[in-house]
Amino acid sequence: MNYFLVYLLLEVLVSVNISSQIGAFATFLEIIFSAIVGFMLLGNFRNTLAESMKAMQNRTISIQEFQKLNAFTLLGALLLIVPGFFSDIVGLFLQFSFFATLFAKKILHVRDNIDIDDIQNTKKEDNEIIDVEVIDDRTKR
Repeated sequence: MNYFLVYLLLEVLVSVNISSQIGAFATFLEIIFSAIVGFMLLGNFRNTLAESMKAMQNRTISIQEFQKLNAFTLLGALLLIVPGFFSDIVGLFLQFSFFATLFAKKILHVRDNIDIDDIQNTKKEDNEIIDVEVIDDRTKR
C-alpha cells in the first residue's frame, strides 16, 4: 500500500509538471502514443517470449534471467499503457535489461545469486532437527 501511495504521489507530481510545460494537446498526444507503443509491445511479447525460451534452451541465459527479462518487459508494456508521465518513464526504462535489473535489486530487493553461506546455514539447521515417533497409549476397549 505504501508503494502505491508513493507511486501515486510521484505520478501526480511528474505529470502536472510536465503537462504544464508542454500543454494539454501535447499531453494528450503523448498518452495516446505511449498507449500505442505499449499495445505494440504486448502484441510482440509472444515473439520476445519465444526468443527468450530458445536462448534458455541453448543455455545462453539462465532461468532467472529468463524470468526477469520477460516479467519486466511485460510490466513495462503495461506501464506504458497506463496514462501518466511517470509510469511511461518507468515503463520505458523497464524495456532495457540494465534498468530492469537495477529496479529488481533496489526496489524489489531481489538477489541474483544464492549465497553459499545461506545454503550451509540451512543445512546446519536441518541437521539439528530431531525425528520423533509418536506412540498412542490409548488401547481399544
